[in-house]
Amino acid sequence: MNTGDTAWVLASSALVLLMTPGLAFFYAGMVRRKSAGSTLMQAFVTIGLVGIVWVLWGYSLAFSTAESDTLNKVIGGFNFIGLNNVPAAVDNVFSDTIPHQAFMIFQAMFAIITPALILGAFAERIKFSAYLVFVVLWVTIVYAPVAHWVWGGGWLNDLGALDYAGGTVVHINAGVAALAAAWLVFGKRVGHGTESMLPHNVPFVVLGAGLLWFGWFGFNAGSALAADESAVSAFVVTNTAAAAAMLAWLAIEWLHRGKPTVVGGASGAVAGLVAITPAAGFVGPMPSILIGLAAGVACYWAVAGVAKLRVDDSLAVFGVHGVGGMVGAILTGLLVGVGVTIPGFANEVSVMEQIVNQLVAVGATIVWSFVLTSAILLGLKHTIGVRVSEEDEETGLDITQHGEEAYA
Repeated sequence: MNTGDTAWVLASSALVLLMTPGLAFFYAGMVRRKSAGSTLMQAFVTIGLVGIVWVLWGYSLAFSTAESDTLNKVIGGFNFIGLNNVPAAVDNVFSDTIPHQAFMIFQAMFAIITPALILGAFAERIKFSAYLVFVVLWVTIVYAPVAHWVWGGGWLNDLGALDYAGGTVVHINAGVAALAAAWLVFGKRVGHGTESMLPHNVPFVVLGAGLLWFGWFGFNAGSALAADESAVSAFVVTNTAAAAAMLAWLAIEWLHRGKPTVVGGASGAVAGLVAITPAAGFVGPMPSILIGLAAGVACYWAVAGVAKLRVDDSLAVFGVHGVGGMVGAILTGLLVGVGVTIPGFANEVSVMEQIVNQLVAVGATIVWSFVLTSAILLGLKHTIGVRVSEEDEETGLDITQHGEEAYA
């Protein structure tokens, strides 16, 4: 065991965990006052739910070996159920320098934040009970297989699609799920388009974005699974892309709307963090600026476009995470190896072939997430119900779902 690598991965796991409370503040600041507490609760409870699901069966489905080679291309098996065969020691399954449980808990933090991202699509209108069931089903049926495809030895890994830290697994997966939820299942909030639905607490938004930015260093640089040059490079490009995207978003917003907003700056930074995620270990600083600029522009117009279509993706999950993930995934194929030495990596295909591989990964994730998320939510809609009553929505989810107010 390498103690430096182990310490870095454990510290990175803690950084990634902090991102979910950061997301809670980011989202809670953007909703109306009467549902701020419920939004915080939905994000926070995801830590508890997925923290248990991952140990019991989620990690096994994502990272163990299935019974047959054919099945193993799609989903993992049951070798790691309840963390059976997952020791707190090095066993060379995914790393020869860190304990297996260190890798497991690092991946747990990714699994926790991904469904929490989706809640921005149906903010202020989902039943808390339905949210709990949705998270368990979504992590099991949607997230775990995609994680296996990319990182657990599945078919996208065999194809050669590149995703350093979760462009497809986390961001496209969650972004497309959000679009399915907002468009097909939940519909608009009561009063959408006629009442003001501006963020009730802009300082919360900035606090949340800052915590996300801070935690993202663990998200991306921790994915090196070692305290080495790859981690350093991923750390540098993560910050650089976020900075570039923030400036690009603000510039476009200033030109388009006449004023650069605080929420716009925070959203732009998150868009850059999303886009650099799949590329973090594969590109140098100069390409990361291009990725950040592209994400800032593309995500700004995607958010505006979704609003024009009158889809009430309340907190712009698809526009920022879905589109940002797609931009990053495709540009990873175009820019891989530019400005950086990638230890132990030999890309033996042409740029065009790599872009095709990236497009296949993006397309497969879109279809999988959209179809299965829709099926899960429609199933819940016609059984336990997913949306609160109109009266409860107008009162606010803080009181109707939790019996308390965020601001007494």
